[in-house]
Amino acid sequence: MTGDLLVTFNAGSSTIKIGLFETGDGKARRIARGVIDLRHEPPVFRLDEGPQRFETALSAPAEDVRGLLGETFGLVGEHVDLDRVGAAGIRVVHGGGVFTGPVLIDDEVVGKLDELTLLAPLHQPQSLRIIRGLRHLRPDLPLCASFDTAFHQSQADVVRRFALPRALHDEGIRRYGFHGLSYKFIAGELARRAPQTAAGKVVVAHLGSGASLCALESGVSRDTSMGFSTLDGIPMATRCGALDPGVLLHLMGQKGLPLGAVEDLLYHRSGLLGVSGISADSRVLLESDDERAREAIELFCFRIAGEIGRLAVTLGGIDGIVFTAGVGENQPRIRAGVCARLGWLGVALDAQANAANAPRISTGDSRVAVLVIPTDEEQVIADETLMVVTGTGGDSPS
Repeated sequence: MTGDLLVTFNAGSSTIKIGLFETGDGKARRIARGVIDLRHEPPVFRLDEGPQRFETALSAPAEDVRGLLGETFGLVGEHVDLDRVGAAGIRVVHGGGVFTGPVLIDDEVVGKLDELTLLAPLHQPQSLRIIRGLRHLRPDLPLCASFDTAFHQSQADVVRRFALPRALHDEGIRRYGFHGLSYKFIAGELARRAPQTAAGKVVVAHLGSGASLCALESGVSRDTSMGFSTLDGIPMATRCGALDPGVLLHLMGQKGLPLGAVEDLLYHRSGLLGVSGISADSRVLLESDDERAREAIELFCFRIAGEIGRLAVTLGGIDGIVFTAGVGENQPRIRAGVCARLGWLGVALDAQANAANAPRISTGDSRVAVLVIPTDEEQVIADETLMVVTGTGGDSPS
């Protein structure tokens, strides 16, 4: 690695989060954080942590990722010497069964990522656009891919298999799991903060616009709520969560809805938004007196609690629960609604600690430790990128 800075890119459905890290001491330490917000027209870039904070509209449209990256580099370059950047790390949602860890990106890797677009048609293309944009703008810059699916490679075959013909499993129709970068960070942070709990059986609830849960045993992934796609598991802001496949047959058969309409329904018009008919934002729903808002929140909490129970079966018990991500870290009423249904597991919540978003929100006599830990996917991307480009680890396509 020729420079002492690296940059990370974490693309979501409506934002591209960017982190800038110093690596001069052999560790990745964040010095700036920004985001390209694609929800605005035109898109907006905000630098909300670093040498100077600002917000400015970009001229490139949302679909022109190369143009957005070029403008963003120009803006950041007014405050930071980007010639010091020696590598970039990119979050990639799907590594399939091909990638089990971070990997240096070359033409072969890009080709394999393209093939995996069939498994993640709504998420993979954005990662590829960022990769191609960076290769065009900085062809000399080493790029590293960090995969959301890699953390779950430790799960047993019985956990990952659907009850479908074996040929389909062999073709890749299986449970993969997502949010792996977040769970990897939480596993490490939990070991630092509460090593006794981390050494046991823990369920982590990553609750944001996208939401899932993961069962950890001594920090290793054993099961997760998301399966083949990011639609599975618990309800989310606009996604449906687990759904009887007969509903799909009914929608596309008896009702005659085309594939695109069903896809839009399940990804963008369901979840909290669909149930409430008001908003996808839990904060708005919690403040509303509308019965539909109350019902959406109740369903959300009910399904999360039920999934924690299922994951406890996989683990054969439970020693801890960790809430993380935007909703998990900042919504006491959501956490209380979930934990109220888990008293049978020995969960006892400290109402005052919960209201304060304290690091530990369970009572002293709770049989299950309940913690709130902020996640940091960009830090994991930075750490993995540094590891790969310095030759101290990484993966290669199989």
